Amino acid sequence: MRPILTRTEPPMSSKTPRIETDRLILRPMSFDDWPDYASMLASKRSVHMGGPYDAEGAWGMFCRDAAQWDFFFVGALMMDEKSTGHCVGQVGINFGPPFPEYELGWLVYPEAEGKGYAFEAATALRDWAFNERGLTTLVSYIAPENDRSLALASRLGAVLDQNAARPDPYDLVLRHPKS
Repeated sequence: MRPILTRTEPPMSSKTPRIETDRLILRPMSFDDWPDYASMLASKRSVHMGGPYDAEGAWGMFCRDAAQWDFFFVGALMMDEKSTGHCVGQVGINFGPPFPEYELGWLVYPEAEGKGYAFEAATALRDWAFNERGLTTLVSYIAPENDRSLALASRLGAVLDQNAARPDPYDLVLRHPKS
């Protein structure tokens, strides 16, 4: 049975955070992010996220990612390279009706893959979630055939939780350690 979702006040301002790492700025989404986001979700790279998506489906995902900040004080942040200002992907914490628990997720645009950006961004957002937002649990829902995301979750220290609820019965649930 799914828990009843309620809006509870976090131990901080509900303002969407801006987080800096060595190489990245994690910032709130803007409409300027839409074209690259839609292109990514229309591609085969989105297959492990339920895609590829048409424009309407991608728009729904884009709006959900942004709206979660107002509803649950979590959501998506875009990843900008500090050196160029170029957006290289997204990292986020998902919650709401499809998600049994708070979920840490990421997507990296093709030209930025393999540079460690997802690890850097996911580490920073995970630490923010536990230390600033006050979450007590955080998981990643990953398709069993998504080798790259499974490797990243493992590198982040997440461990398989076979007993956890999941939005898709075929997903693996990897539980992140509190930082």
